[in-house]
This record gives sequence, C-alpha cells and structure tokens, in this order.
Amino acid sequence: MEETPNEAPEANEPALDVMQYVRAIWRRKWLILGIMAVMVLVGTLHTLRQPKIYAASTSLIIDVAAPRILDTDVKEVMGDERGNYWANKEYYTTQSEVITSRAVASRVVDRLGLQNNPSFLGVEGLQDEEARKKAMASIDAVALVRSRINVIPSTNSRVVRIAVEDVDPKRAAMLANEVAEAYIAENQALKLKTTEGASTWLEERLSELGARADKSERGVYEFKRGADMLSMSIDSKGGSQQSTPKLAYDKYMSVLIDVRTQIAALQARVDAMRQLRKSASPESEHWAEGLSEASEGSLRDLRNQVLEQRTACVELSGRYLAEHPKMQECQQKLTVVQQELRRSLDNLVRGAETDLASAQNNERNLLALVDKAKTEAFQVTEKQIQYERLNRDAENNQRLYELVLKRFKELELSGLLRTSNVRVLDPAIANPVPIRPNTRSAVLLFLLLGLLGGVGVSLGLELLDASVTSRADVEERLGLSFIGATPPLKSKDGGSADLYIHRHPRSRAAEMFRAIRTNLLFMSPDKPFRTVVVSSASPSEGKSTTLINLGVAMAQTGTRVLLMDTDMRRPRLHLAFGVPDDVGVSSLVVGEGSLERAVKSTEVPNLFLLPCGPLPPNPAELLHTRAFSELLSKLKERYDCILLDSPPLGPVSDALVLAKQADGILLVLKAGGTHREQAKRAIRSLRDVKARIIGALLNHVDMKGGHGADFSVYYSYQPYGAERDERTAS
Repeated sequence: MEETPNEAPEANEPALDVMQYVRAIWRRKWLILGIMAVMVLVGTLHTLRQPKIYAASTSLIIDVAAPRILDTDVKEVMGDERGNYWANKEYYTTQSEVITSRAVASRVVDRLGLQNNPSFLGVEGLQDEEARKKAMASIDAVALVRSRINVIPSTNSRVVRIAVEDVDPKRAAMLANEVAEAYIAENQALKLKTTEGASTWLEERLSELGARADKSERGVYEFKRGADMLSMSIDSKGGSQQSTPKLAYDKYMSVLIDVRTQIAALQARVDAMRQLRKSASPESEHWAEGLSEASEGSLRDLRNQVLEQRTACVELSGRYLAEHPKMQECQQKLTVVQQELRRSLDNLVRGAETDLASAQNNERNLLALVDKAKTEAFQVTEKQIQYERLNRDAENNQRLYELVLKRFKELELSGLLRTSNVRVLDPAIANPVPIRPNTRSAVLLFLLLGLLGGVGVSLGLELLDASVTSRADVEERLGLSFIGATPPLKSKDGGSADLYIHRHPRSRAAEMFRAIRTNLLFMSPDKPFRTVVVSSASPSEGKSTTLINLGVAMAQTGTRVLLMDTDMRRPRLHLAFGVPDDVGVSSLVVGEGSLERAVKSTEVPNLFLLPCGPLPPNPAELLHTRAFSELLSKLKERYDCILLDSPPLGPVSDALVLAKQADGILLVLKAGGTHREQAKRAIRSLRDVKARIIGALLNHVDMKGGHGADFSVYYSYQPYGAERDERTAS
C-alpha cells in the first residue's frame, strides 16, 4: 500500500475560459429563446399601443449676411465678419439654437393659439370642462413646441431643415411653416432691437464727445492766448515750424561762428606783426616787408620813397662827404620818410589790435545773446509741449466725435432697412406616413434586447453555478487528475443502470468506462492498483453505479475483479445483483461465516461480489481493525483488483479509514450536482490523512448538452454497431 500521495497541489481559480461560457449559453439555449420570445411579445404590444407620430419639414436658406443694399462701407451692428470655416460653423450652430429657442416657440404659440388648443395639448379626452381648463393651464405649450422642433443642417450647404413632429400630419406641416416664419421674424426683431440699442448708446456718447471736443478746443485757445503763442510763431499744426527764439538762436550762433573765425584770423595777423616787429631792430622798417599790406596803398608808396631817398643818398655819398650840405639835406629827407613809414606801420599794428579787440567784444555780446535766445527757446519748447498735448487731446476728441457721428448716421440708415438673410426654400407639406412607431425596428430591437438579456441571464447563472461541471473544474479548480467521464445511464425500458454496460457493451457509455479502465491502468503501469476505494463528496452522486460498471469494464478484460461493499451505513451492491446480504464484510471481520460463503458470483464473468453483511453499530471502528486489514490481504491474494464501495466523504469518516488501507481512492463527482466547496473539503480531508487520491471521475455528463462538448473529443470514437446498440438501449 502506497502512503505517499501523488496528487497535484490544490489549484487556484483558473483564468477566463471563453469556450466554457459559449457552452453555458448553448446549454441554456431554450431559456434564451424563451426570454427572446417574451421580449418580442412585450415589445410588439408596447409598440402597437404607442400613438402614431407624423413629421413635416420646412427648408430654409440661411445666408451669412443679408443682401447688401447700401454701400459696403455702411455696416450693421450684427456684422458679417465670418470669413472662415470655424466662424461659419459657429454661426450656423447659433442659428440652430435660435430656431429651437423659447422666443421662437413663444411666437408660434401666440400666432396659432396653441395654449388654448386641447388637441395640441393632449387633453381632448377630458370631458369635464373644469378639469380640461385646469390641465391646459398646467401645460407649458412653449416647452411642448420646443420639444417637437428638430433642426437638421445640410452638409456643405446653407440649407437648413426645420422638422416638427405631431400626432396630426396637417398640424405638423403647419407648425413647421410657422416655426420658419417665427424664426425669420425673431431674427429681424433681434437685429432691430440690437440696432436701436446701439443707436441709443451712440447718441449718448455723441453728446458726451461733442462737449468734450468743445472743451478741448477751448482749452487750446486759452492756452495759446495766455502763453502768447501767436507771437512765438508756433503754427496750428503743433509747432512743425521753428519758433522765433529758435530762429534767433540759430542766427546768433551763425554770426558767432563768423565772429570767432574773424577773431582767429585777426589774432593770427596781430601775432605775426608782433613777431616780425620783435625780430627787427627798433629803428628798422624792414620787418614790414613780411606784411601783405606793405605791398599795397600808401605803405607801398612810403616804402618806395624810402628806397628812392636812400638810393639818392648813396649816390651823393660817392661825391660828397657826410658833412656836405647836400648829404645832410638828403639824410634829413630820408629820416623824414622813414619816420613817416614807421608811423604808418605802427598805425597798421594798432589797427589790427583794435580790430581784434572789437571782434572779441562782439563775441562777448553774441554769447550773451545766444544764452538769452537759448533760454527763451527752452521756455518756448516747454510751452510748445504743453500746447501739443492740449492740441493732441483736442484732435483726438474731435476725431472720436466724427467717428461716432459717422457710425450713428450709418445705424440710422441701416435701421430703416427690413432685409433678412433667411428665406424659405421649400415650405412643409403634410406627410400621411407616420415616422413612429416603427414596428419592424421595434421588434428587432426587442429581439436583440431579448437575446442580450437571455445571454446575460445564462452567463449569470453560469457564474453563480458553483458545481463541478467540466474537466477544467476537476484539473484546475480541484487540482486532481481527470480519470474520465460517463453519461447518464438510463434507458427507456426502465432497466437498471447498475449493469448498463454489461447489457449494452457496444454503447457510448461502455466505451467511456473502458477508457476509464485504460486510464487507471496507465496511471501506474509498473504497479497496478490492486485495491481502489470508490467514494464521493456527498450522497446520491452515483458512486455505487459507477463502481459496478467500472468493475464490469475491468472484468471484460479477463481480470478477476471483486466488488467489496464497505458502505456499512447504506449498502446497495447486493440489491444491484439480487444476492442475499446475510453474510458479508461485517460478518467476516467479526469472525462469523466463511469467505467462500460470503463472496457471491455474478452474471458477469470474472466479476464477484462481497456484500456488506449485517449493519454494525460502529462501522468506522470495524473498518479500522486488524481483522479488516487481514481480510483485505486475503482478498488481494485471490483477486486481481478489488473495488471498495465506501460511504461519502462528507458525512462520515469511513472513506478516510478505507483510503489509508487501499492503494488509492477514486472520487466520483456528479456533473452539475457536486458543489466545488464540498469536493474541496473532501479532498482536504483526504490530504490531511495522507491518503493517495488517484483522481476524479465525472459522471452524469450530458453528452448532448453544453458540458458534453468538453468530452466529445475524447470519446468521439464508437465501434461498429454502437449506434444501433444505443438505440436498442434507449
């Protein structure tokens, strides 16, 4: 007996299996179809009870601006500066809001008297006059009209459709046309109201700006008068010409420059004369030869006279002595002429010095005049700045006044126009075909809702289903090896399911049990299982039926198989084979009876049965005795395989005692019947006692339903004649 368990550790919840939910939907297809039928029926009845709604539409052309009658320079208050795509889009969106506004709807209600129309308000069914009036007073006709208006813009055009819905097709057309007319009237009224408001505001600003302009002009005049601006030659343009002080300053500066130039020349002349005079002897007049004036006028004559007289004296000196009267006379004349020349030269130097001094005095006077003119120019400049500021304010006020006056005249002119940028393209006509309710669309919608609801209910039930239903549940959720699956073993003739595969050896169920037998063999090929406990997590899960049919499948291979009924609380193997239960396991354990008498043969070759025997008061203690272990050892010597039918794991501990003494335990789980938590508790209890869990077998699987798809790929093969055998069995 192997005591080390070989099962996988307990697994976590698996990831989402899409096919699992697809199979769940297919398994509950009739529920889904039922929900769909109910939804279609409810939808059809609901649609037929709805009132018929008719629609009519009026087409409008909404231009960006009204037709231009006046000059292009004359602009309205509500301008048309909409030159790009987004501006136009915002404009048409705004117009759609205006069409559905309360102002337009109020015009329609007032013009058609809809507030007093019982048919429109939907109260014509009230017979009591007082109740009808009260109901009509409580209904907002304007809001009712707005709720029936739908604006439909046409793509890439300026055409807009105004659609109106009503229970009366003629009234729907009338409402659509009235909404269009009300929109045009509201558009013009809004434009007129805006123009009037702008005109009033401009008129107020015009008076204010006129007074301000007059005040500014008066301020300019008072300033010019107080500052004597006229005498300063500042023109009315703000001083664009030079003022008198500035002209005087410029003139003085020009003269000053000339004087300073003259002074420089005179100074150079005087310095040159002084230098020449200094370099010559005091009595000599030859230094005058360096002067330009010496070659001109009287100085030239004097110099010639000196030269002539000196020449004459030289000639006389050749004939006469110095004391000769002629020589003395000649020398006296020469002296007189030289003195005259020296006086003229002295006068020339003094004249140059006098001219220099005069020029310097003139410079000093000019500097005083320049300073005075500069001061006066600065004063005039300061006044000019003040004047220009006042004059600029006056001009700005005048300009604003003229601008507002021009705009005021334009608004007066544009306010007289009654042109509109909206015109009717196609008026609405009554359409006798209702747009709602659309019975076909409603039925399809409710059909789809029914389908979605049915699928949702199916998936919800699948999510709430905590039972073991598939191989994935066994392997992934429970962490056990999957041994196989079996279908429900039922036949139409009411035969017992215990020996189903013996009576129908070529059926699908027989093939599936043989597959289970093969799986058990390959799970331990070197050391086959000799003693196997077959149990379940809870009662009524078909473990006994599964054990019998599994024993039949094993016996069909020639293996000697013993079915041992160790369920000493509710034994039933003897009933399945119709043998007595007077001597059995309990009898042999307590030493009563013989093994040959207790073991019964069955109608299945190589299949034997050891019944339970009399029910003991303490089954768990009886199975835990040495006598039971010795009995199990004796049976292993006589039979190739022993299958022990035990009570369920949940209520009692008998199966735990048996699992410790056998080679392993095989759990039978009922598809859709065994709760996962019950199965997990059973597995946990087996692991606590270190019992070897061979695996799990899923029975009662509906092979034609949703869960059968999990196993059809494994059991799709049927031997020849199996279909006929199945039909015979059923």
